Amino acid sequence: MTDILNRIRQWCDHAKTNRWHRYFATALRISLALGFIPSGIVKIMGERFTALPATHPLGQYFDALHLTGYYYTFLGISQVGVALLLLIPRTALLGALLYFPIILNICILAYATRFEGTRITSLMVLACMYLLCWDYGRLKYMLLSERPKADNRASETRKRSSKFPFV
Repeated sequence: MTDILNRIRQWCDHAKTNRWHRYFATALRISLALGFIPSGIVKIMGERFTALPATHPLGQYFDALHLTGYYYTFLGISQVGVALLLLIPRTALLGALLYFPIILNICILAYATRFEGTRITSLMVLACMYLLCWDYGRLKYMLLSERPKADNRASETRKRSSKFPFV
């Protein structure tokens, strides 16, 4: 387990210094936020989320969810709120932490009902996991109870690289 955590830490240290990785992380944050804003607004307005027929298992689920009333609105407010947290750089980690259980639930639901859009939700789960790994340096203090080092900022500002990362 410590070997995996050390590899993640090494990758994060390397990726944080590369301009292309920063662009990619920013693009993921924007993409994930854009995935939640429209669906959240539809739920806040109280409209039906999808045009799936009631004969489809996911259509039945969304019909039942729509009939819950305030809970449906709460889900929409949560999605828009999490999307806004992702868009603000200072709150992006909190946004990713809150986004992960929501998108994981949506992904499992899509697979359970054999929905055609499961690959998109799977990619969204992977993108959120990437963002969580991206902020591993900040996240490990919450999860592993490690003490932050005094020169943590110095390691992020050393040797910025513009080299494109090849696989």
